[in-house]
Amino acid sequence: MVLLSFDTEEFDVPREHGVDFSLEEGMKVSVEGTNRILDMLRENEVKATFFCTGNFAIHAPEVLKRIMEEGHEVACHGVDHWDPKETDFARSKEIVESITGHKVYGYRQPRMFPVDESEIKRVGYLYNSSLNPAFIPGRYMHLTAPRTWFVKDGVLQIPASVTPWVRFPLFWLSLHNLPWTWYKMLANWTLRHDGYFVTYFHPWEFYDLKEHPEFKMPFIIRNHSGREMVERLDRLIKQFKKHYYEFITFKDFYDKTCDSITVL
Repeated sequence: MVLLSFDTEEFDVPREHGVDFSLEEGMKVSVEGTNRILDMLRENEVKATFFCTGNFAIHAPEVLKRIMEEGHEVACHGVDHWDPKETDFARSKEIVESITGHKVYGYRQPRMFPVDESEIKRVGYLYNSSLNPAFIPGRYMHLTAPRTWFVKDGVLQIPASVTPWVRFPLFWLSLHNLPWTWYKMLANWTLRHDGYFVTYFHPWEFYDLKEHPEFKMPFIIRNHSGREMVERLDRLIKQFKKHYYEFITFKDFYDKTCDSITVL
């Protein structure tokens, strides 16, 4: 099983590098990137989960409509990606559900920061995907965290996939920068070992960042961005489909997992 996901947020990375960047500019980048992703997913006939911020939902309701109409899942990703708050768990759910007209089941915290699981459960989420259990000094220093799915405080935890043993991360930056054959090998190894594979990307990666030096983006983010990233992800999807791996949403994974355990 392949759980493909996208943190569908307003593009704010230039602000991390001292660039005065407006919400309007960030939305333009992310909307274009999201539509490129949706075009590619439709061509490959696979489903994914889009973790949307409240800001994105409010300013691009037509994109959320397209996501839903094409059979993908919409989950929550806070309200303002740049300035997350404790109240975002409930508020983001209210915003996204009011705009889509559908119940939201999952949450992912901006930048995969820690969350209060009791609050996640209280506001009605069934699963949380806010953990990258990699061994990277800094934000993702999670050597002792569970590497695969687990239950905490009654909420199903769905971490991003990392390789067995050395916990090498297989998230968006890896597909940008690793040689294709290396990423393919590590992803297939992890999928066979765990029985499923979880990875995530952002719409702005599929925007032509290399054409905008004013964004001051680091090379590791600009590398293979835009159309090249569309081609890379398309290649990965086709590789998985070649082996008849099933693409499912996170809610589908929750339902399948509930069937295998007694109590959540």
